[in-house]
Amino acid sequence: MQQYFNYSLDWLTQRNAQHTAKEIWQQPQIWREVLELIQQKQPELQQFLQPILADANSDIILTGAGSSAFGGVALAPWLREHTHRNFFAYGTTEIVADPLQYLRPNKKTLIISFARSGNSPESVATVQLADQLVADCYHLFITCNPNSALTQYAANANNSKRMFELIMPEGTNDLSFAMTSSISSMMLATLLIFGHFDNQTTLNAVNKIADIAEQKLISWQDITKQLAAKSHQRVIYVGSSCFTGLAQESALKILELTAGKIASRFDSILGLRHGPKFMVDKQSLVICLCSNDAYIHKYDNDLFNELVHDHIATDVLALSGKNNNTPNVLSIDSDLADCWLLFPYLVFAQMLAFEKSLSCGLTPDNPCPTGEVNRVVKGVTIYPFNRV
Repeated sequence: MQQYFNYSLDWLTQRNAQHTAKEIWQQPQIWREVLELIQQKQPELQQFLQPILADANSDIILTGAGSSAFGGVALAPWLREHTHRNFFAYGTTEIVADPLQYLRPNKKTLIISFARSGNSPESVATVQLADQLVADCYHLFITCNPNSALTQYAANANNSKRMFELIMPEGTNDLSFAMTSSISSMMLATLLIFGHFDNQTTLNAVNKIADIAEQKLISWQDITKQLAAKSHQRVIYVGSSCFTGLAQESALKILELTAGKIASRFDSILGLRHGPKFMVDKQSLVICLCSNDAYIHKYDNDLFNELVHDHIATDVLALSGKNNNTPNVLSIDSDLADCWLLFPYLVFAQMLAFEKSLSCGLTPDNPCPTGEVNRVVKGVTIYPFNRV
């Protein structure tokens, strides 16, 4: 009988949880399929990207809404440092409201649109605004739905040479409310396209993170169930560099899957002390997302030790690539670069949110059955932009 996280499929189906469980569980295999896809598409991608990459001053904007935005926030700092290119991450929800704050009309620009459904009103509006305002604009659509509004826009575009659509493997267009397989696959595809890795490094890293995630999907079940059983009223994620974006995504998962019953917050490792630390109380779980970079890790370690010694939070936990046998540290036991650690860390955050949802008596596949919050955003009016 098919099981996910030691729950039978029948048990999960009764609780409207089967899609979320499956979509978290399938990610290691999906990542291997993403690698194959990028390898197959590499010649076409390089041809499309050549005019953008030929100009070292081009702006490359990672954009999306919700999880799709936070995936870009996680990747942009690492890509900016390691490729020496102008990678930025802005939400479509920010761009649509005031496009000239984020788009530079006279700058050659590549808009990388992350989209699970590709039907969010802000996703299409951002592409239209970029084409309206930026003289030399290109689009890379990284989506999970082959029948999306973005797909239709690309099909009807006057200049198809400036657009490229990369559709993630089947199964990534999550049927559940929260984005899981979709966001990790789109993040991985972007890292593989722009990360400047040689073929062997790429193959080794993807296989490594997939192997680690497969192991942790099993070994982390006890700890996530134990944490879910505790009466935390607040969950706070903190991390530096690319892990700040991941902390933002992880906090969103808790908020979404518990339908706001558990308050969540994210911050940078150094930022938490500047006021947001008031969020930490005796009903809090704080999770530090630690870097494998020796310099950054010093700051991670200082905050983790401080939080433990404060004896305020109910639980303080760290995810770390390093294995130093410290209590309350869940180690990946790998020297992977931070850009790869994002993926197993993301799996932990998804597992915890899933278990917290069940512990709250909710239905993870649709934690808001009354419809105030929807899988694809509704109720957004897009207005013409005509500022002089």
